[in-house]
Amino acid sequence: MLLERIYDEDLAQASYFIGCQAKGEAVVVDARRDVADYLDLARRHGMRIVAVTETHIHADYLSGTRELAATTGAEVFVSGEGGQHWQYGFEAKRLRHGDTISIGNITIEARHTPGHTPEHLAFLVTDGAFSDTPGYALTGDFVFAGDLGRPDLLDEAAGGVDTRFEGARQLFASLRDEFLTLDDHIQVFPAHGSGSACGKALGALPSTTVGYERLNAWWAPYLRDDDEQGFIDELLDGQPDAHAYFARMKRENKEGPRLLGDLPVVDRMSNDDLARRLAADEVIFVDTRDHHAVHSGTVARSLNVPGLAKAASFGAWVYDPQTETRPLVLLAPDQAFAEEMRDHLVRVGIDRVVGYTADLDGLATMTPAVVSPAELGSVEATLLLDVRNKTEHAAGHIPGSEQLSGGRVLWHLDQLPADGTIVTYCQSGVRNSVAASALRRAGYDVVELDGSYAGWTSWRQSQPVTVSS
Repeated sequence: MLLERIYDEDLAQASYFIGCQAKGEAVVVDARRDVADYLDLARRHGMRIVAVTETHIHADYLSGTRELAATTGAEVFVSGEGGQHWQYGFEAKRLRHGDTISIGNITIEARHTPGHTPEHLAFLVTDGAFSDTPGYALTGDFVFAGDLGRPDLLDEAAGGVDTRFEGARQLFASLRDEFLTLDDHIQVFPAHGSGSACGKALGALPSTTVGYERLNAWWAPYLRDDDEQGFIDELLDGQPDAHAYFARMKRENKEGPRLLGDLPVVDRMSNDDLARRLAADEVIFVDTRDHHAVHSGTVARSLNVPGLAKAASFGAWVYDPQTETRPLVLLAPDQAFAEEMRDHLVRVGIDRVVGYTADLDGLATMTPAVVSPAELGSVEATLLLDVRNKTEHAAGHIPGSEQLSGGRVLWHLDQLPADGTIVTYCQSGVRNSVAASALRRAGYDVVELDGSYAGWTSWRQSQPVTVSS
């Protein structure tokens, strides 16, 4: 049996390629939308992808299940659990608790594990050539290394009302009745790692075991003591802000994301043509440099999406394809970078990248307004805005600031003053530059705090202490 993990550092998301060498067939679980990596794996191992499936209706990225099936002719399997409101809206074979997918000697058994979402499945994998019992568990957003999938996303990002409490109770039951009934040696492969917003304390390890989590996970004592309420209280406390684009991902994944087909070449655009199209407001410019470079000058009304590391995440913060019709032009050193950036963006449904340029020559530019910590008190600001997560803000913030995370700010403009200057900050300046660029494009007068909270803290600590007599 072949089991390979394909990990996207941008979204902290893992998908899995399970293959039978004897039969030359493979199954892909939780595929992302740019499917080249799976096709390359199949070619390298001389296999055909005959089935694609996913653990649940994802919120943080667009699923590539339909895309990969359309490319390979593979059969599609999705959850049929969760009740009528959680049924997929596209053609696929429904998996119920205990149903199996078989390739050669390999059996993949679906287990209904609700809590993160009502329809969630985990998959137990048995290599029949080696053992007649499961050796691996693909746990999706159910059990992570050191943590659990959060049960509050339906409230935070999908319009639910107090569904978190029922979800937490379901997670407790899924752990008790499913996960903890498994043998300790079973290897656990989750769908996310450290950095994902789908939990609050995900470990960086690519895998764990049932036995290790049984002994060491934060939730284990609550299960041992049958303390459901204590489990619920700790699970729900301190969850990070859910990005607003998660709601769009949920809707599109349930109905079935638009098929991409062969992605077009991203050609270099002449700056004369780009300047004309920018002046006519036909395209949106994306500056992919870091915030230090952007602060030295950037294209007027551009968006800052520093790539490639978090291009999908930050892109979805500042560009909503449901409301924005203008396509994107990227600042990129070469075509390879531009196309890799495009591949990241399609993972969150941003499909319209129509070109790139390698420099700003001849383009109308501006210099973002920045204020030093020492000068902050002299700025007549209507609002001092902290764009970090609420947990970061609670742990320490600049006095007088209000919190609205960068992943939610464009969807909550009603919380911002219509007039006046907004001073923004994050922890180091990266997220701040992303959010500030979106607010400027939306017409707000924004000044960024140089060095953000870390810079302000350092400056404050350097100030002499005044002792009154």
